[in-house]
Amino acid sequence: MKHWDYSSAGFFKRLSTFSRGRQSSAEVEEAVRAILADVRERGDAAVADCIRKFDHAELKPSRFRVGADEMAAAAKSLRPAAKKAIREAIASVKEFGRHGLPRAWQSKNGHGASVGERFHPIPRVGLYIPGGRVPLVSTVIMTGVLARLARVPEIAAFTPCGRDGSVSPEILATLGMIGIEEVYRVGGAQAIGAMTHGTKTIPAVDKIYGPGNAYVVEAKRQVFGRVGVDLLPGPSEVMVIADETARADWVAADLLAQAEHGANGRIYLVTTGRELVGAVEDELAKQAASLAHADVLKAALREGILAVTVADTAQAVEVANFVAPEHLELHLEAAAVKQCLAGVTTAGCIMAGAHTPTVLGDFTAGPSHVLPTGRSGRFSSGLRVSDFLRKTSFVSYNETNLRRAWPTVKAFSEMEQLDAHGRSASIRLDAADS
Repeated sequence: MKHWDYSSAGFFKRLSTFSRGRQSSAEVEEAVRAILADVRERGDAAVADCIRKFDHAELKPSRFRVGADEMAAAAKSLRPAAKKAIREAIASVKEFGRHGLPRAWQSKNGHGASVGERFHPIPRVGLYIPGGRVPLVSTVIMTGVLARLARVPEIAAFTPCGRDGSVSPEILATLGMIGIEEVYRVGGAQAIGAMTHGTKTIPAVDKIYGPGNAYVVEAKRQVFGRVGVDLLPGPSEVMVIADETARADWVAADLLAQAEHGANGRIYLVTTGRELVGAVEDELAKQAASLAHADVLKAALREGILAVTVADTAQAVEVANFVAPEHLELHLEAAAVKQCLAGVTTAGCIMAGAHTPTVLGDFTAGPSHVLPTGRSGRFSSGLRVSDFLRKTSFVSYNETNLRRAWPTVKAFSEMEQLDAHGRSASIRLDAADS
């Protein structure tokens, strides 16, 4: 575990380098560019070739879409406990998202004209659901529930298939429970290409949502502008701010939970208790050895974990705001928790209190777990229901309103030397005066 002190020389410069992690390499960028171009040119044939190459599955385009019978079989195979958990998570995310639904409004401006905003669901969206080493059933809920809440007319889900062409039955069952029936067994950059350009069997979408590996994220970056994208969520991040009251075993367990996502993630322990660093390090080694993904955890801990010692909570807040972590946990006494909640403004989601591990946000608490990473929390927020809607402003003037506005319009058209702009207003007033 790397261990730096807040007061050390060049601390924030080093922190910036560490927090960026592994950026998309030139090889990834070029590989993705080639895949996207191939899908644009050859459509279904290119998608099938990619599935053969990367997923080692032989699929004809007629099998890209998951059939109703397979969806029904997946629903029947779901264990009662799993079904209950999925229903609870759906309800929590729906209830949380409901509070974020924007409302249309109308008012009068200073000229007496009617102005306002209206909101409309994006017509067709694509949800990317990771399904490789670990099928992320929770991502179905964290994206699909919000799309349904926004009343998006067409929702298509994309997820990788296994060597036999199968898709995780839990993912399929969850999609069915949410009410999403258009599902494609297509993953990777080729899925992003198909969503963007469309193929004979896969209609293009208007906006793409969901996390993915380096190739998926790079593909989303490259297609942005031709279609909308939600975020570019990279490898998972967690920051734990802890004081002397924190339990080392709890802190270690939470760090390991995020390390389970892979070696490219970024894991931070920020603490006022120097002795806690050693205790957590011991717990990490002990707990990792007993977990199913021990090899993944060891790689993640070797490459992506950093302990930072600070003098007080104010310094911890400064570190958190600089990193803008995807998940921020507060293992602190009550007064310090309040200080952090008041001071931290860039975290994707804050887990306040030692009894609030990040896994609650991952699975069932309510907010979507699709969150900004790589310091992008400085300027973007986690996925919310409004991301599935687009806003239209409207303005309605009558002659009286236009006369009140004319002096300002005239002044701006003169300042910007755009006489046609000014005439488009004055011609109406001239007509009324003639």
